[in-house]
Amino acid sequence: MTFEGWQDEALEFYERLEADNSKDFWTAHKELYERAVREPMAELLEQLEPEFGPGKIFRPHRDVRFSADKAPYKTHIGGYLAAGGYIQLSADGLACGNGMYRLASDQLERYRAAVAEDLSGAELERVITRVGRAGPVVSGRDALRTAPRGYPKDHPRIGLLRNKGLVAWQDWEPADWLGTPETYRRITAFLRVSQPLKDWLDEHVGPSELPAR
Repeated sequence: MTFEGWQDEALEFYERLEADNSKDFWTAHKELYERAVREPMAELLEQLEPEFGPGKIFRPHRDVRFSADKAPYKTHIGGYLAAGGYIQLSADGLACGNGMYRLASDQLERYRAAVAEDLSGAELERVITRVGRAGPVVSGRDALRTAPRGYPKDHPRIGLLRNKGLVAWQDWEPADWLGTPETYRRITAFLRVSQPLKDWLDEHVGPSELPAR
């Protein structure tokens, strides 16, 4: 099947789920979720696979074990690509991300060393500027309030050093094009222009080498 975008009923499903996040609602509307929400995402990931690698759809259930919010279902669908891209649909529209959202301790050590080093740090600054000019916003995650231990507060890239993750992000409000192949074009355009950021992170940070929990 060729991905043709998401129709209005997909967004309407999430609007209604936000108002009634219950097992009763989910059970009554599961067929709609499968047909209007999940199947298009599966088609999209399959179509993206030749260029961006295989994809995975995240489960719709929330992990509420350690959360005060016990709502059982996510109010969005998320898809992840092996090359690192992330795609999300919700009642708010479409969003895409790329990068490393949360760095493990060993990744964080390598990230900070590369940011602090003149050549690789300056390269990252150029990558962020280039990606930003193309449309996505590059931002840090869970930034420290001050300099990390061992780094001077007046370092020229102190803003980047404080980050515990770094991602490119772009979102679009609901519009008629969301139900057309234009959605595929926008997603692929985002993934391509944000790839230099992921490439820098892959080269200088890489995957965590810590044992899985």
